[in-house]
Amino acid sequence: MWTLGPEILSVADMYEVDRLTVASGIASLTLMENAGRQVANEIAKRWPPCRTTIICGPGNNGGDGFVVARHLQTRGYAVDVIAYGDHAALKGDAAAMAKLWTGPTRPFSAQDAIHGRLVVDAVFGAGLSRALPSELGSFFEGVQSADIPIVAIDVPSGIGGDEAKFLGDAKPWSAALTVTFFRKKAAHILYPSRKYCGEIACVDIGISVGMFHALSERERSSGLAARAPCAENTQPALIPPLDPTAHKYKRGHCVVVSGPANATGAARLAARAALRAGAGLVTVVAAKEAMPILSASLTSVMVREANDGAALAKLLQDKRLNAIVVGPGGGIGAPTKAHVSAALASGASVVIDADALTSFEGDAAALFKQLHGRAVLTPHEGEFERLFPGLLSRSLNRIEAARAAAATSGAVVLLKGPDTVVAAPTGEAVVNTNAPPQLATAGSGDVLAGIVGALLAQGMPAFDAARTAAFLHGECGRIAGPGLIAEDLPECLPQALKSLENARLGGL
Repeated sequence: MWTLGPEILSVADMYEVDRLTVASGIASLTLMENAGRQVANEIAKRWPPCRTTIICGPGNNGGDGFVVARHLQTRGYAVDVIAYGDHAALKGDAAAMAKLWTGPTRPFSAQDAIHGRLVVDAVFGAGLSRALPSELGSFFEGVQSADIPIVAIDVPSGIGGDEAKFLGDAKPWSAALTVTFFRKKAAHILYPSRKYCGEIACVDIGISVGMFHALSERERSSGLAARAPCAENTQPALIPPLDPTAHKYKRGHCVVVSGPANATGAARLAARAALRAGAGLVTVVAAKEAMPILSASLTSVMVREANDGAALAKLLQDKRLNAIVVGPGGGIGAPTKAHVSAALASGASVVIDADALTSFEGDAAALFKQLHGRAVLTPHEGEFERLFPGLLSRSLNRIEAARAAAATSGAVVLLKGPDTVVAAPTGEAVVNTNAPPQLATAGSGDVLAGIVGALLAQGMPAFDAARTAAFLHGECGRIAGPGLIAEDLPECLPQALKSLENARLGGL
């Protein structure tokens, strides 16, 4: 039985999957027939027979549209087809499917009013490389103004499948439903395009999962570098199960470096999260002036004094302190840079967050020289820009930007956002998609840093710790729901962790 996998394919990968599938003996015309029939099936699940307009472009996306028209008509829908572009020049499968359509067809005119209850966008697919023509933009804008739902085939026309946004200066519009095939692409996963896709249905059109193996074999036989996997973060790494005979030190000891007396809240949030996420012990390290505040506000979290980087380095000579979180509320400048250096030199796993990232603005190379494979950088886009100037704007999308940053720095990069991307220096990447918008609140990132620190303390590799932490953070946001504040998130971790434990037991 076919099931949707988490893999995210590039447009080029999907073209190659189609080619390899045809080479295996499945006719391309069969794939197009299956695609159109599945789109019609998804429409029929959501809308009863009604007057439907299908706008078909001059390529294979248009060919899919003609198949949809035929299948909807047999289900009792009153279907009109609008031909956009030169349909006399249609070739191959698209031309064959256009000939099978015997219902009404009229040429596109931006001035024509659209009547009916549904529009199907079969103009351009994910491979579009130019901005949507203005007359099409006006067409879709008019349909939306008339409050007529639009079903997009593959992606809403105008969106680049890899770029994950409307190309050029095209005005965005939104589909009610987007139906794509075999596996999702970046446009279905990343913002801003994800919000324009509406509900997303990825359907089976007869392509075997074995095509992933065929892709790898093609690369190997061609002498190409192995394709680094990218996936939706729906299957996070499982936290190592507890040994019934374990004591607290075997569960790891996470250290959180605090800011000054007037900025201890971020460290306390991170520390609470680290304890809830399973670290056996958590210690907040701070300068002398902050000790009374921390001592009065923390209970199961311990407090140690370290007034500068040298003092922190001395404390970290105790190798039981195996994971360090530096940056939340730490302040920007030389003292925080010294804390980062001490942490990285200790041999422990390190999470570098917030002010610790900004402290290296203009001096990123100095940070990168110290990084190692047990380090995780957790920037939001502003902090990312400070360390990697211009990389986001130069990159095809956020996945490629995070991959490039990880390769450059030598550390795991967790690029925060509504579509958090976690990338390893090897190029492996995941995109987190379970985070609700309520997580955009002060202190939320500090909690995430603490969760990463706790998972590192328990012995998880950096990439696995980061992607699992991102998933747990999203789950905590879902559990807390509307009205959440950062303080709520650590208290939701037991329930989120239980769901991961149930997944582990279910897989045994």
